[in-house]
Order: sequence, then C-alpha cells, then structure tokens
Amino acid sequence: MPELPEMETYRRLLQQQIVGLTITDTHVEREKTINMSPDPFAQILHGSRFTLIDRRGKHLLLHLENSHVLLLHLMLGGFLYLGTAEDKLSRTSQVTLSIGNRILYFHGLRLGYLHLLTSEQIDERLSELGPEPLAPSFTPAQFSQQLSGKRGILKTALVDQHWLAGIGNCYSDEICFHAGILPTRRIPTLTSEEVTRLYHSMQAVLKEAMQYGGYMETPLYKGDGLTGGFNDRCRVYDRGGEPCLRCGHAIALDKLSSRKVFFCTHCQN
Repeated sequence: MPELPEMETYRRLLQQQIVGLTITDTHVEREKTINMSPDPFAQILHGSRFTLIDRRGKHLLLHLENSHVLLLHLMLGGFLYLGTAEDKLSRTSQVTLSIGNRILYFHGLRLGYLHLLTSEQIDERLSELGPEPLAPSFTPAQFSQQLSGKRGILKTALVDQHWLAGIGNCYSDEICFHAGILPTRRIPTLTSEEVTRLYHSMQAVLKEAMQYGGYMETPLYKGDGLTGGFNDRCRVYDRGGEPCLRCGHAIALDKLSSRKVFFCTHCQN
C-alpha cells in the first residue's frame, strides 16, 4: 500500500505536470470508486482547472478552481499513470480524467477511492488523522508525549493513522531497523534514548524515501526517473531470509495482527 513517501512523490510530480491545466473529459468505469453518480461527477469536474496538489497522510488532494477537491486514497494495489491514449498501460482503470492531450489514469482502485468533496467536507473527512511525522511542529518532545500514552506494540502504533498519519507496513519496519529497535517491542519498555532514536530514524527514513521517489514500481509518466527509486534501498522490508545489510544475519519474517513484519533479531533489540 502506498505510504507517505509514495504519495508525496505523486504530489510533487503532479504539481509540476497538471496544475493550471483543465479537465476536458471524465470516464468512470467503476461507479463504486467515486462517491456520486458519474453524471454529476462529470458536470462538476468538466472545465475546471487544477490549482494545487496536496497530501495528508496517505491521501492525495487534488484541488480545483471551483472549490471542490478530489480526495484520493489508493489503498492496496492502487496507482496512477499520466499519459496519452496511445501509451496507456494494459491495465483496467476505474476512473480517467482527460487533461488536454493527456489522461490521468486511476488504476487498481478496487479497494481505494476517488471522492469529490467540498473544502468543508475535506476538513471533516481528514479531521481524525494524526499529525504529520515530517511537519516542523512535530517535535521529538511531541513524539515522546504521544508514545507515553501508548501501551501496545511499537509497529501497531506506528501504522495507526489516527495516531500518526502516513506510515504503513514498509516504513514502520524500515524506521525500526534504522533505530536498531524491534518493531515487536512493547512501547512501555522503550527508554527515552530509544524514543529519541526512533524519532530521528523516522525523519531520516521518510526523507530518504522521498528523495528516491518511494517504492512504487510503475513510473507516473514516460520519462519519470524519480518514482520507485527507493524500492531497491529497503533494508528489511520484503527481504525475509536474506542477509541483514548491517550484520549479515538472516532477516526474520513474522506476522503481527495479520500484518507482515520484517526485522533482524541480531542487531535490533
């Protein structure tokens, strides 16, 4: 499932590619992907320009000049492609938006959604999300204070979107590995020094992942050299049984509340 770095990569690239351009046509293949009938959906979008691409947690917000916002959550398996009708991918798209001579394809939204909302509805919809981990206002002290009220497993807290927005399966494991702490640790056992390490590891891992375009495999458009650059830089995620890049011992794969969890039992504690 795309996480903060993947959605931030989409945000940056779409901000460059489509802001200021006008939606000239829409097509809805799967009505359940949107939150209204296709006709009013098309009527509101047709002729409106994109003014800003924003992100909140794992959500992408495509702002329009008519004060509406397209709220996108890709969930598991969703991804975007921006291209022409000639270079489109051989994949079914649930929604397409024509923008001049290019089309923005929304693929894999069987579980995800693209909802058209007003600014007020957006605020209400996202009001229960936790803080952004890379926000300047999210300090080590705030992180420590939030952890002090938790009694469960570290990974479970890190992927809780109501507690902290944007981190999922991949980056929770990568952050814990970077900090040298097992993701299966119970939060009350963490020392103040370990909490500080976790905070700085969270900053370092997410910023590195953003720098390299996250782990999405499909480029957003032809010539996109950014998307997916972090895929080969994961230290533990999806590397079960492979040698640890830090100590050489085998990376362990386990399950935690039906989630896969990857870690090194030798250099994480």
